[in-house]
Amino acid sequence: MINALASLTDSIGMHLLAVERRFHDELSSDLRCVNTLVKHVSRFRGKMLRPSLVLLAAKATGDVKDSHVTIATVVEMVHMATLVHDDVLDEAELRRKGATINHLKGNEAAVLLGDFLISHSYHLCSSLESQYASRLIGHTTNQVCEGELLQIDNRGNYDLDEQTYLKIISRKTASLCAACCNLGATLNNAGPEQVAALETYGLSLGIAFQIQDDVLDIVGDINTVGKTLGLDVAKGKMTLPLIHFMRSAPAEHRTLLRSLLTGNDPDKGEQIRNLILPSGSITFAQDRAKQLVDKARTAIAILPHTEAKKTLDLMADFVVNRPM
Repeated sequence: MINALASLTDSIGMHLLAVERRFHDELSSDLRCVNTLVKHVSRFRGKMLRPSLVLLAAKATGDVKDSHVTIATVVEMVHMATLVHDDVLDEAELRRKGATINHLKGNEAAVLLGDFLISHSYHLCSSLESQYASRLIGHTTNQVCEGELLQIDNRGNYDLDEQTYLKIISRKTASLCAACCNLGATLNNAGPEQVAALETYGLSLGIAFQIQDDVLDIVGDINTVGKTLGLDVAKGKMTLPLIHFMRSAPAEHRTLLRSLLTGNDPDKGEQIRNLILPSGSITFAQDRAKQLVDKARTAIAILPHTEAKKTLDLMADFVVNRPM
């Protein structure tokens, strides 16, 4: 998966390397214990999807500037912080086929490291002359937190509706992707139509990405996906395949799913997987993700025909065709 995305982003490879260097330089500490944790969390970067969105939006509307590299670094720090905090919330033990910070060093270290990443992201963002980026990053981080809080508030709500689910993932995942595309264009003084098109692309792509992630949580292979699976089920989170199943399956199957979700059977993840797979609910979720990808690609049709636009187009397909 990482190699596939890397081949798509060859045109910004030099700039992604600059993002990596700035990431390490900004987070460097005189304390060895801090540097050890930062080095470990750097393994989570993998796809660097969000920095890529900043840089590709920049190339699609002009040239990549140093300010774009700064913002790409900022959004990666914010994203890393959300991953570290998510792993605490989910009690996850594995990410990128390695131990999570909370599993390795405990929840206290993980929470503080997430805070360290967030504070550094704002410190770096404030180095830009324009305050627009700082305000948008701050607003977006608030949205991410609101999405997480809404999801926590609905844990164990097995009657969750699709609209609320989409509100959750739009804030907790897609809002940052939208901000990446917005900032890539805005820092090039692109016109409002292009900024809006790229923001729509990022939002639609982010929602599709999270839907596909939620599908993988049910049917994915841990060795392929590279992180702890089945956490949504274990934490009582209703995702799109489960929501669709509860809406469309025969009554006895809905009753069985509810009993599995509320039960403590250690094999309930596998039992739910076997119940959901023949139902068409996985296909429903995948189709919804593909519709969002089509919306993303349609949004950027107004952009000039460049290599960057072509890459954004291909990236949309990549999001919904990740290996399971």
